[in-house]
Amino acid sequence: MGKFIDLKAADGFSFPAYVAEPAGKPKAAMVVLQEIFGVNSHIQEVTDRFAAQGYLAVAPALFERVEKGVDTGYNEATMKAGIALKAAVLALPGAGIMQDIQAAIDHAAKASGGKVGIIGFCFGGLLAWRSAEMLKGLSAAVPYYGGGMVAPEEIARKPKVPVMAHLSDHDHSAPMEGVNALIKAHPEVEVHIYNADHGFNCDHRGAYNEAAANLARERTLAFLAKHLT
Repeated sequence: MGKFIDLKAADGFSFPAYVAEPAGKPKAAMVVLQEIFGVNSHIQEVTDRFAAQGYLAVAPALFERVEKGVDTGYNEATMKAGIALKAAVLALPGAGIMQDIQAAIDHAAKASGGKVGIIGFCFGGLLAWRSAEMLKGLSAAVPYYGGGMVAPEEIARKPKVPVMAHLSDHDHSAPMEGVNALIKAHPEVEVHIYNADHGFNCDHRGAYNEAAANLARERTLAFLAKHLT
């Protein structure tokens, strides 16, 4: 079990982050980026699982600049609210929440003494993709079904670290036309496509696909072992 701590961004804004530590010395660190439902029980569980694998893991609360304490389940109402919160934080001026992610990366590096990777799901997948280009201190990035990450303006990004992307063939937020364009534009990115729906990794959702989730997790851990340890 992890715990919440407070982090401070470059502009002085303080926000909570869920941190899980491994039993022994960390072999590296992971920053875990939330879906549109906050740092909820699922994201905390994902963070705990990385700690169980030997990583110091940090999940920053990315909605704090627009609404405090977001932590919801999965239904139509929370989906609608989460989409609105995502729009609000992405519309923030200046560095916005990217500086919060940078603060999480910096904390992870200092607390672990090792390399730092980043992983994100849905909204967090988009942010993990952006982080691979925009932020410093990363050694690998793993976006899962990043909503909007196959839009032309996102495909134009140039990641500075190795990226493994987990996408699916039944995802309206990342349609196959865009996925194919991403693959063509970024032959250096390791893209895996699953016969699954958006959100297939989350065992709290109806879209959960155990086979796809397990395969993606196996691939992710091997990718991280290669680039972080």
